[in-house]
Amino acid sequence: MTALATRIRRVGLPRLFVHLSVLLIVIIWLVPTLGILVTSIRDRDQITTSGWWTAFSNSAQTAAVRLAEPSAQRQEGASYVITGNVFEEGAPGTVRAFGVRVQEPAAFKAGETADLGDGEALTVNGDGSYVHSSTTPFEGNRGQRVYLTVATPPEFTMENYQTVVNAEGLGQSFINSLTVTIPATVIPILIAAFAAYALSWMEFPGRTIIIATVIGLIVVPLQMSLIPLLRLYNEISILFGVPSKTYAGIWLAHTAFGMPLAIYLLRNYIAGLPKEIIESARVDGASDFEIFMKIVLPLSFPALASFAIFQFLWVWNDLLVAIVFLGASRDQLVLTGALNALLGSRGGNWEILTASAFITIIVPLLVFFALQRYLVRGLLAGSVKGG
Repeated sequence: MTALATRIRRVGLPRLFVHLSVLLIVIIWLVPTLGILVTSIRDRDQITTSGWWTAFSNSAQTAAVRLAEPSAQRQEGASYVITGNVFEEGAPGTVRAFGVRVQEPAAFKAGETADLGDGEALTVNGDGSYVHSSTTPFEGNRGQRVYLTVATPPEFTMENYQTVVNAEGLGQSFINSLTVTIPATVIPILIAAFAAYALSWMEFPGRTIIIATVIGLIVVPLQMSLIPLLRLYNEISILFGVPSKTYAGIWLAHTAFGMPLAIYLLRNYIAGLPKEIIESARVDGASDFEIFMKIVLPLSFPALASFAIFQFLWVWNDLLVAIVFLGASRDQLVLTGALNALLGSRGGNWEILTASAFITIIVPLLVFFALQRYLVRGLLAGSVKGG
């Protein structure tokens, strides 16, 4: 306890609170993701009977089976006996308990002899073998119904992903999402970087008004500008006689929606770069384009990476803009649209939905982990250096 108190005093309560808060946020985000991953590779039957957190231990399931028919009986001394196994050949599992009434499926433990009355007895062992005996011959055409509590070992499979990619058509939707997201991330970064440099280091009339306008556009809701932008786009398509549902249209839409934040973020970062470097380059005769390409752009990589993460996540997870500007046809449907369709057609198949969901989040996770070291640096620099 003393060591803990000493450590708290050394770290400080404010920093300790920050560390615990970050740890809590990480856990809140990590647990659902881990649950989706584990569920996506589990067997369908085990998903319906137990939670994902029990995936690495035996899961208990209740099943009803019928024993062998009376025609399989044989006489042993004064008793008539039916033997067999409740499991199909090669099926995994261990019987924990059994019963002969649906109200009491676990009335007897495995290996225990159950007295069924009228001289009948039943023993079901853990390996599934059973002995059904009676002092009188068995009659009828159907065997005794028995209810079992079976512990099955964890079972994992990649068939869920094979089904999703091959049978559900998500492979094409995956390609469509990449086709939309990559250009819709690169284009606004390129344009915003040039604009941010101009607003930071070039003097021209109306620069302050443009900066204020960019900041104001950040708070404009997407839904407010979606319909006017769509009408303008359709009028241009009709005027030039080009198809309205094209990738170029959705690239321009995402560029327009992401541009204000990109310019704001990059402008704050670029404006905070050392003034001496820019002035030295100008003294050496470098043009604004050379300064931007050889000095500003390499130094601004943390800010570029920060915005790239946000823009990529936004475009990849988008459904509304994709449906409006690209359509919902099978050959143009993005991954979020395909997953939304699965919710309607395969809403009860959790193994399909979780596999689809993990395919959806795997690419953003890779992008985030590849660029995350630049994220905090770019955001903090942009927030404290702006002028």
